[in-house]
Amino acid sequence: MDDKERRMSGRDQTGIPASGSRTLSPGARELFLAITRTHGRTIRKDDESATPDALDELVEIGLLVPDIDAPGVFVAVDPAQLSISLSLSWQRQALDLLSRAISIPTDFSELAEGFHSPSQTGGPIEYVRGKALINQKLRQSTDKGLVEALAMQPGGPRPPEVLAASIEPDLEVLRLGATMRTIYHASTRYHQPTRDYVTTLSAAGSQFRTLDEPYTRLIIIDRRIAVIPVADDMSLAAFIYDQSVIRYLADEVFERNWARALEFNGNRTVPQEVVSRLRQTIIELLLSGTNHRVIARRLGISERTLARHIAEMREDYNVDSLFQLGYVLGRASQGPTPQP
Repeated sequence: MDDKERRMSGRDQTGIPASGSRTLSPGARELFLAITRTHGRTIRKDDESATPDALDELVEIGLLVPDIDAPGVFVAVDPAQLSISLSLSWQRQALDLLSRAISIPTDFSELAEGFHSPSQTGGPIEYVRGKALINQKLRQSTDKGLVEALAMQPGGPRPPEVLAASIEPDLEVLRLGATMRTIYHASTRYHQPTRDYVTTLSAAGSQFRTLDEPYTRLIIIDRRIAVIPVADDMSLAAFIYDQSVIRYLADEVFERNWARALEFNGNRTVPQEVVSRLRQTIIELLLSGTNHRVIARRLGISERTLARHIAEMREDYNVDSLFQLGYVLGRASQGPTPQP
């Protein structure tokens, strides 16, 4: 890119110099001062003493104008007067650009809505990176009102500050007539902040259940948007707009898990069925060779809680070691031994 192209790209289409750049190049400034020393004229375009690019630059900006009485001769213009004219012109252009920049989000909002909304033939899958952007995208998805929210939230209790910040917005959604159903892991039944949250929202019409088996996080908004994690740490999520995929996730994934889950209304008493089903899942995962850390993560419990359940099962089966427990559980899973 030569000097002239750089000057033009710096001014872009508005004629305004790039931010931080000088209005004239050093060569153009030197040429103009030389012209003023020759009484502001007599510099011809074919004169070897004039750099073509510098001369073109001065003509382009208006510091040199052709002498109508002498073809090929250029006359210098008073920079003080020209600066006032250019300053006003560029200020108007800058204000116009600023106005256009401010109006772009509004002008493009309808186009963006059309781009992100599902069509009759199925919509796109949009990947969003970063928890802050994912949460912002979720809020934007419900800005126009919410009718139904389905959620599967694995991983154990949510942080108390997150629950506290969610109560009022969720209550407002329920007061406006929306329905909300959420599946947690059973470990949330032992978490007082979660019990308080569930108790408050259950009284307002929300429904909660717990499921004692591994499952993946899923959020479905009005059965028009589904959100699933792409990364284990939820730093990358997929927003799905394809209606056939959303129907599958709602009917074959959420509803099937909801049917197997046990009701949870925030009551402090944990039903024995919950404990039994949790331990049955632990047994199945142990027999499949899954290590303790993975089991705890999949069930949303701590490794200490998992160790406590295993210790109580060893007492129930009257064995001393984890190896013996695995052997007894394996034999039990095969049914009674045939008698000769």
